[in-house]
Amino acid sequence: MALIGYARVSSSEQSTVLQVDALRQAGCDRVFEDVASGARDDRPGLQAALDFVRDGDVLVVWKLDRLGRSLSHLIASVTELENRGVGFRSITEAIDTTTAGGRLVFHLFGALGQFERDLILERTRAGLAAAAARGRKGGRKPVVSPSMLGRAKAMIAQGLTVREAAGRLKIGKSTLYDALRGEKVSPSTQE
Repeated sequence: MALIGYARVSSSEQSTVLQVDALRQAGCDRVFEDVASGARDDRPGLQAALDFVRDGDVLVVWKLDRLGRSLSHLIASVTELENRGVGFRSITEAIDTTTAGGRLVFHLFGALGQFERDLILERTRAGLAAAAARGRKGGRKPVVSPSMLGRAKAMIAQGLTVREAAGRLKIGKSTLYDALRGEKVSPSTQE
């Protein structure tokens, strides 16, 4: 079993020295580093660490936020490690998925993350239902207003093509076709 460390700082003005020292003190044989925002997907040091760890190894970080962009990303990352037979340890939070207690704590994090996502979804649905009850409709406002559609129909009736009418109204041809289809009007077949 090898302990493999991962250290990350967000900017070049910061240093990984504190993290690397803590990882070495924790017994890490090798430490991979990144200078990158945690929100970035492309972290070469993390990818190298993930490629390096093998079944039975433990990936060690100084703090949870060094690995994951968000709680859901952190849970997905640790679950992927677990599926590969790789443990996970966070020094600061004292979480170690190679122990029963550490797995319990981590699964509680996962359950709390899922609970949070469910609450957000529930509130969103309730908000949309309340808005609909007040007569409000979500989504973008239509590009083609009723008056614009009327002008377009008049132009087409005078012999202009849909493309020409759309150009004069400064809207896309496809947008005008969609609006005309929604009105069940047959546009000119000329281009």
